[in-house]
Amino acid sequence: METRRLQSFIKIVDTGSITRAADALNIAQPALSQQLAALEVHFRQQLLIRGPQGVTLTEAGRTLYRHAQVILRQLDQAYSDVSVSRYTVSGKVSIGVAPYSSGMRLSVPLLKAVRSELPGVRLHIVDSFGQAYSELVINGRLDLAVIHGAGPIKGARFKPIMTERFCLISPATSGWQQGEPVSVEQLADIPMLLPPIYNFVRRAVELAFTRNGTPLNLIAEVESLITLAQSVNEGIAATILPAAFARDMQLNDQTTVNPIVAPTIEETLSICTPDNNPLSEPAEAVRQILEKLTCRLSESLDQEQTDIIGKHAD
Repeated sequence: METRRLQSFIKIVDTGSITRAADALNIAQPALSQQLAALEVHFRQQLLIRGPQGVTLTEAGRTLYRHAQVILRQLDQAYSDVSVSRYTVSGKVSIGVAPYSSGMRLSVPLLKAVRSELPGVRLHIVDSFGQAYSELVINGRLDLAVIHGAGPIKGARFKPIMTERFCLISPATSGWQQGEPVSVEQLADIPMLLPPIYNFVRRAVELAFTRNGTPLNLIAEVESLITLAQSVNEGIAATILPAAFARDMQLNDQTTVNPIVAPTIEETLSICTPDNNPLSEPAEAVRQILEKLTCRLSESLDQEQTDIIGKHAD
């Protein structure tokens, strides 16, 4: 039985007239009369007695009116509970964000969005070095992660969100003009500071140098982004990082940023989730928010990378 018929029945009783109820519901009187007739057929009882002064409830009609009020009130409560159910999601969600990636820009917007939309969820954001984030996702220590790479890795699912192009960030004493394209071959013997070997940025850089047959002059491994930025600003050495990420390093006027060409160095940034076990309800809710944020991030970073790489991209 449709709730619409119960609502119409209640309106007839409340207004005391089929004509007034039809006006209130903004439907034709014959249509409303048909709904009433359908209810009486369904219950096999006369529900209303029509008279010159309006309608009068029968005993059966009085019983239905009482139950209909309860039914519709419970239905309204159900709609209300469902509509706000996202706010009742609660629990802890651990997410890893790859250091030296543009994904680090997601941390603060994600905190704000989860606080606003999922106040019952407590985030644990990891953005330091250590064990590979994909392994932490697979073994359940992280619910999901934003990492470099696109798999395949057994036990993990990857959803690519953008491609990061790398660039050279170096002291002005290196001799290149701001924005001037440089090749990997030109970077031979240039003192470099890079993340540890287990970081995807480091792996992508080493792979490019190896394939090009160019020696990499690595003078130190640096885990701290602050230390790396300060070292480049102080003229100690150069580094290679995602192009758009260079905007976040607070570089001084004595530092240049140059697109790397012939070959370009790039890496895919993906959202990594477990392949075998479904996400918990709060983790799934956070993942959905994260995907929305990554779409916005990708659009803004595309423009930033274009500004840095410019016409020199091949």
